[in-house]
Amino acid sequence: MASDGLAVGEQGAERPAAAGGEILPIVQALDLTKEFRRGDNVVVALDQVTTQIRRGEFVALMGPSGSGKSTLLHLIAGMDRPTDGRLVVLGEEPALMREGALARWRNHHLGFVFQAFNLIPVLNALENVELPLKLTTLPRRQRRENATTALNLVGLGDRLDHFPRQLSGGQEQRVAIARAIVTDPDLLLADEPTGNLDATSAAEVLSLLQRLNKEFGKTIIMVTHDPHSAAAAGRIIQLDKGKFVET
Repeated sequence: MASDGLAVGEQGAERPAAAGGEILPIVQALDLTKEFRRGDNVVVALDQVTTQIRRGEFVALMGPSGSGKSTLLHLIAGMDRPTDGRLVVLGEEPALMREGALARWRNHHLGFVFQAFNLIPVLNALENVELPLKLTTLPRRQRRENATTALNLVGLGDRLDHFPRQLSGGQEQRVAIARAIVTDPDLLLADEPTGNLDATSAAEVLSLLQRLNKEFGKTIIMVTHDPHSAAAAGRIIQLDKGKFVET
């Protein structure tokens, strides 16, 4: 993997292996618990869950609001810390990392797609996609080339100079996906990526995620409450009141 920029399609990257040569899961959760305190009450968002996700999988975390699916995604990304249990991601425990190291680890290994797109309104598509690369050592010319490659991959090579206000919702989300993959991350995290889209645009985004998974070997974890969106994944993990029920 080229940690400083896009190398989509390189599937021979080094993978963490156990002593016996077995490829380790990209995510391992063991008795993972997350509690939140609200006044005098304790809310259990995740309740001693154990699961694993292997490299190259497209997994949908599905469940109603409050089931714990977004909490799990935030823990995987190191945006929050578990109350108890262990969570190993790419051979590291995000909960044990210092903030600076955690930020560098995220930028090198994780890509994020959000329901609200989170594009910068005053930047055009190319500039939005280039943003994560500004935290790398790549020169400006290479950053622009990589960002252009990512936008071509999501079908927006003719929209490089368009601002978010000039794009449809589906196009905005594809720009967001290009931004998420431009660093060639090991793991793509998508939180309700079709939640703000019409049916046609949602289908296009799901098709793109499937292509990234099947053709380019990207590991994807997608949070959704929509059965149709979840069906695009290779495996569905159902959450209910903080516990896993695999289907």
